[in-house]
Amino acid sequence: MVTPRKISLPAGQEAGTSDSKETSAIPNGEASIPVTAETETLARVEAPSPTPPPVSGLSTTLKPAPNAALPAALKPASSSPSGSSAEGDFPSGSVLASHPEPAAPPSSLSRAKALLFSAACGLAVANIYYAQPLLDALAAEFRVAPAAIGLVVTVTQLCYALGLLLLVPLGDLLNRRRLIAVQMLLSAGALLIVGTAPSAPVLLAGMAAVGLLAVVTQVLVAYASTLASPGERGRLVGVVQSGIVIGILLARTFAGTLTDLAGWRSVYLTSGLLMFVTGAVLYRVLPDVPHKKTALSYLRLLRSVFTLFKEERLLRVRAVLAFLIFTAFSTLWTALVLPLSAPPLSLSHTAVGAFGLAGAAGALAAAGAGRLADRGLGQRTTGTALVLLLVSWGFIGFTPHSLTAAVVGVILLDLAVQAVHVTNQSLIFTVRPEARSRLTAGYMVFYSLGSATGAIASTGLYAVSGWNGVCFFGAAVSGLALLFWAVTRGRGPE
Repeated sequence: MVTPRKISLPAGQEAGTSDSKETSAIPNGEASIPVTAETETLARVEAPSPTPPPVSGLSTTLKPAPNAALPAALKPASSSPSGSSAEGDFPSGSVLASHPEPAAPPSSLSRAKALLFSAACGLAVANIYYAQPLLDALAAEFRVAPAAIGLVVTVTQLCYALGLLLLVPLGDLLNRRRLIAVQMLLSAGALLIVGTAPSAPVLLAGMAAVGLLAVVTQVLVAYASTLASPGERGRLVGVVQSGIVIGILLARTFAGTLTDLAGWRSVYLTSGLLMFVTGAVLYRVLPDVPHKKTALSYLRLLRSVFTLFKEERLLRVRAVLAFLIFTAFSTLWTALVLPLSAPPLSLSHTAVGAFGLAGAAGALAAAGAGRLADRGLGQRTTGTALVLLLVSWGFIGFTPHSLTAAVVGVILLDLAVQAVHVTNQSLIFTVRPEARSRLTAGYMVFYSLGSATGAIASTGLYAVSGWNGVCFFGAAVSGLALLFWAVTRGRGPE
C-alpha cells in the first residue's frame, strides 16, 4: 500500500509563498502525488541536493522532478482551458477530428518547384474555361442551337463541383504525389476524347470528365502547402494561387488564338499533351513525402464537409457570395463571344480571346485583397468590390457599340469578382485551420454551381432577349450579392 506523504516547504520559507523556479516545474495538482520509494530515487537522480534532505516523522522534503522523469502513471494529464482537443477546434470523437500531418520538411519548396506547381495549376484549371470563347464554333460543328450550347460549360462546371466533393478529400487518404500524377494522366485522356469527339454526346461526356478531373488543381495547392517550410508557406502558396487566376483568364486567349490557327480541336489536343508532360515531370521531380493519413474513413470525410457548413456561419455566408459573384462572372464570359463574333463587330477568335488579357489585368490588381482582409478590412473590401461589380454592367451593356466600354467593364468585373473571391478565402481559412482542404472543397462547390448557373442562363437569355437580357440578368445577380452582403454583414464576426 502506498502511503501519501506530505511534501514540506524548504527551511525558512513560510506557507503561502513559493520559489518561482520550483513552482513553474510543478503542474497544478502535482503536490498531492503519492510519494513512493521509486519516486524518491528518481527525484534524487534527476535533481540532487547539495545536502541530504532532512527526514522527520512522516515529513520528507523533495525537489520535484521534471515531468519527463516521472513514471507515466504519475504524469499530470494535459488539459485545455476550453476543453478542446489538441488538434484544434474539433472535440475528441468529433466527425471533423483528424490527425495532423507531420511537420513540413526543413528545406522550403524551391522557387523553381513553386513555379512548376503554379504552371500545373494554371494548365489544369484552364481546361474548364477553354470552351467559353469557342461556343459559336462548337455550335456550328455539332449543329447545336445557340440557346443550348451553354450546356457544354454547365456540364463541365457541375462535374467540377462533383469532383471537389468526391476527389479532393482523397488527398487526406492517399499518397498525394501519386494522386496528382494519376489525375493529370486521366485528364490528358479526357482532353483527347474532347479533341476527337465525333458527336455532341461524346463531346459532353468528354467535357464532364475534364471538369471532374480538373480538381487536381486543389490537390496541387494542398501538396505545395505541405512541401513548403512554415516560414515560406504563405508566399509560396500565393505563387501557386496566382497560376490559377492566370490560367482561368488566359485560357480564353490561348483557346481563341489556337482556334484561328488550327481549329478548336487543336486546343484540347494541345492541352492534353501539356497535361501528360506536366504530370510526368511532377511525378519525377516532386519528393515522395509521407504523410499521416486521417483517422476518418472516406465517407466520414465527405460528411465532415457538410458538418462544416452546419457549424460555421462564416462559411455559409461566404459560400453564398461565391455562388452569386461567379454566376455574374460566368454570365459575362460565357455569352461575351456571341455579340463580339456577330455583326457589326465580327471579331475573330483571337480578338475575342484577347479580352482575357484585360480580365487578367483586373484580377491581378485584386491580389492585395487578401492583405486587406488580414488587416481586418474584409467587410469593407467586399462591399466596395460588390459595388464595382454592379457598376461594371453599365459599361458591359455597351459592348455591341463600343469595344472601349467593353474593356472597361471586363476589367471592373474581374477586379471585383477576384477581390471578393480572395477575401472569401482569406476569411474562411481562419475558421478551422486544420480543415482547410475541406473548407476549400465546400466553398469551391458554390463557386462551380454559380459558374454553371451563369453559363446556362446567359446563352438562353441571349437567344430570347439578346445582349440586353444578358446584361440585365448579370446586373440583377450582382445587385442581389450586394444586398445579401449588406443584410448579413452585421450578424456575425468576420
